[in-house]
Amino acid sequence: MTLFSDLKLDPKVLKAIEEAGYTAPTPIQAQAIPHALEGRDVLGIAQTGTGKTASFTLPMITRLGRGRARARMPRSLVLAPTRELAAQVAENFDTYAKYTRLTKALLIGGVAFGEQDKLIDRGVDVLIATPGRLLDHFERGKLLLTGVEVMVVDEADRMLDMGFIPDIERIFNLTPFTRQTFFYSATMAPEIERITNMFLANPARVEIARQATASETIAQELIELPAAKRDAAAKLKREALRKIIAAQGDSLENAVIFCNRKVDVDVLAKSLAKHNFDAAPIHGDLDQSVRTRTLEKFRAGELRLLIASDVAARGLDVPSVSHVFNFDLPSHPEDYVHRIGRTGRAGRSGKAISLMVPADQKYLDQIEALLEKTLPRGEAPDLDVPAPRRSEAATESAEKPKRSRRSRKPANDNVEATEAAQPEAKATPAPEQPRDDRKDRQDRPERKRDRRDNRNDGPVGMGDHVPDFLLREFRTA
Repeated sequence: MTLFSDLKLDPKVLKAIEEAGYTAPTPIQAQAIPHALEGRDVLGIAQTGTGKTASFTLPMITRLGRGRARARMPRSLVLAPTRELAAQVAENFDTYAKYTRLTKALLIGGVAFGEQDKLIDRGVDVLIATPGRLLDHFERGKLLLTGVEVMVVDEADRMLDMGFIPDIERIFNLTPFTRQTFFYSATMAPEIERITNMFLANPARVEIARQATASETIAQELIELPAAKRDAAAKLKREALRKIIAAQGDSLENAVIFCNRKVDVDVLAKSLAKHNFDAAPIHGDLDQSVRTRTLEKFRAGELRLLIASDVAARGLDVPSVSHVFNFDLPSHPEDYVHRIGRTGRAGRSGKAISLMVPADQKYLDQIEALLEKTLPRGEAPDLDVPAPRRSEAATESAEKPKRSRRSRKPANDNVEATEAAQPEAKATPAPEQPRDDRKDRQDRPERKRDRRDNRNDGPVGMGDHVPDFLLREFRTA
């Protein structure tokens, strides 16, 4: 068995690893670290939770031990797609570099530029950043990348999903071509392959598992819920989730619950809190300080349920997550692998439960095609919210055309619609009833009835009153 002491790492790094409680590297660490220490570019492909972060931080710290940083010119650069993942890399650096004199700076959004500028001005050995904030500092003239010796792109496929590829290409062009480059990801899309061919020189490809595979330590389960109207499906799933969580009992120590949309994250978190569940949301629209406090509480065991968007699917390093719930099946099958990878980490066992309504069938087909297996089905809980049956939906849809269109329009439109829809009735009026049968006119004065009958005797358009001079006759002499 390979040990960390066999990998020719810096003795100061080995001491920090030992204090952290690790003795044997994971497979990707054992294979990638020797190539990295030789100065080769590395293309690492492994499922999430296998220790990719340490596989590049450990050799990077060893290499940077010789040398000194200059102001505004970092010696190494680590790019991460999300703030949480960047913060995780920074924590790993602090753990393994605590016996060295290396410095770091974390450049992420949601934090004031002033403090970050001060760190860069002093000079940093390791710069950890998200692409957007890094380019903001560069365009302000606060940063130069011509001194970068080692560059790392972590979760490269997530960069592609979030639209960072143009920024990544621009950043690559700002760094020297003599740099050493690491690409790490769980999946490799064709666009990522194109970038590796452009910017990596004869990389050592380290592929620990088939792309986009889930860990064998994760017990996966799919709960199929009955059909429901679109506006009732979310309510049905919330009720099902509450009952499933309650059914897990003490085995559920903590859990991450994923939703596809940020608004659903907030709604679900409020719903669970309303039913006395210990839950809090985390997504990209929240202030960075709120996101940081929420993650710290979850890591410390003070928060049981973390409701998250895919911003937390990558880089959330909490080794002891017991359960993952997919409240929504992800639209991209690769995201399913990253989501459930939050549990079952570092050899521990975990459980992933996904909820599905019939409208999600296309997403399920994509996930099972990627995994090359059928997800085990679980038993759906008894739900109080009944789902509409197909016969009822068919009856309702059949009855809709029978409704009068006039009932949905204003009164003026009703008249026009009636006249337009019934031109024959307008052209052929009904025969007039005899005057003696009109009871509603019997009480009217006889004078008005006579005027009505003799309207054509006087000038047209004058109403009931005609001036006397218009009725005079003029005869020629």
